[in-house]
Amino acid sequence: MNLASAATAAHTSAASAGAVAAPRSAGPAVEIDWNEAFCSEGANCFRFGLDDAGRAYIGSTLTPGAYVSDSAEALRALIRAVKAGAADHLL
Repeated sequence: MNLASAATAAHTSAASAGAVAAPRSAGPAVEIDWNEAFCSEGANCFRFGLDDAGRAYIGSTLTPGAYVSDSAEALRALIRAVKAGAADHLL
């Protein structure tokens, strides 16, 4: 799943969303410069990163090899959508 797909999925209602595929590891190994992990209550930690080509990554500290990636602009669009409430139905 890429970030653009995640942003689109965030606009889909919970009732019509159905099953969502689990994140999968990317093909070839890339060097990702991860930021400090963002952790909420209970050690649910996510991290953001960039590679040398400028692609953006979101990963969990629980499964270091699994992440979603897309362009940095797609990450910005996802963050804007979440901040605007597109994922509030998941709370």
